[in-house]
Amino acid sequence: MYMDMRLNLPGLPDFSFKNPILTASGTFGYGVEFAPYGDLTTLGGIVVKGLSLAPRAGNPMPRIAETPCGMLNAVGLQNSGVESFITEKLPKLPWRELPVIANIYACDPGEFAELTGVLAREQGIAAIEVNISCPNVKEGGILFGQDARQAARVTEAVKRMAGDKPVIIKLSPNVTDITTIAKAVEDAGADMLSCINTLSGMGVDIRTRKPLLANVIGGLSGPAIKPVALRCVWQVSRAVNIPVIGIGGIASAEDVLEFMLVGAHAVQVGTANFLRPDFSFRLVQEFEQLLQKMNITDLEEFRGSLKA
Repeated sequence: MYMDMRLNLPGLPDFSFKNPILTASGTFGYGVEFAPYGDLTTLGGIVVKGLSLAPRAGNPMPRIAETPCGMLNAVGLQNSGVESFITEKLPKLPWRELPVIANIYACDPGEFAELTGVLAREQGIAAIEVNISCPNVKEGGILFGQDARQAARVTEAVKRMAGDKPVIIKLSPNVTDITTIAKAVEDAGADMLSCINTLSGMGVDIRTRKPLLANVIGGLSGPAIKPVALRCVWQVSRAVNIPVIGIGGIASAEDVLEFMLVGAHAVQVGTANFLRPDFSFRLVQEFEQLLQKMNITDLEEFRGSLKA
């Protein structure tokens, strides 16, 4: 039996996913690297690794460390720069057949706006996801995602330059109340939210007495953070009126349904792509099989139906 898993998002009639399974930024390269492991067009969408105006070398090694049920990373947003992506990577992606979403990184609202302006001109970019878990160097280094006022300023700057491209704000869990940030960026014009980004963490080696990461502190991801991610998606989806994309520790088709049950319209798969480069492709098939097994024929009716 064929299952219709398409999603037409509220308020965005021209933006749709053929299924709710996307890849998370920083875990799927630029997309082209994973083409040997499956058909990219079977995915709901691809979120490419974070892009900056100029190329970034990233942090020194070591910058990835395994943890129980997850991993730490402090890659430092290494990327070849937005112009290189547009000329060398984007043309190789099947953007006519699935949404390609650009994730962007900057250190002040003006830089976010400039970067957005470059990407907004590209037909192959379906939407722009904004990483606000980065420091505002002009405001003492506080992370945009930890201050509602600064998060709103970034959102407004991006929206001014985005044209008809939907803007997705990626929320940080490293805050006292994630709904405060969510409502602030919604009021500032965000079209969608994705949550969560990684949790701050660290690891140490008792034998060498050194941190596992050269940067000392990194982002924790993987199944260990799924309970936190579910809580955040549940809280945020109840606090805003725009679509929410769930991220955090997804390792099975059941995990996808859990995120949808608490209110997510779609999900992004991250750390599992490192364990199995074909994971996201397999997950699309397994998710369809699970829907059939559970006799779920209407994802919109299922979404947010948690009996809490």
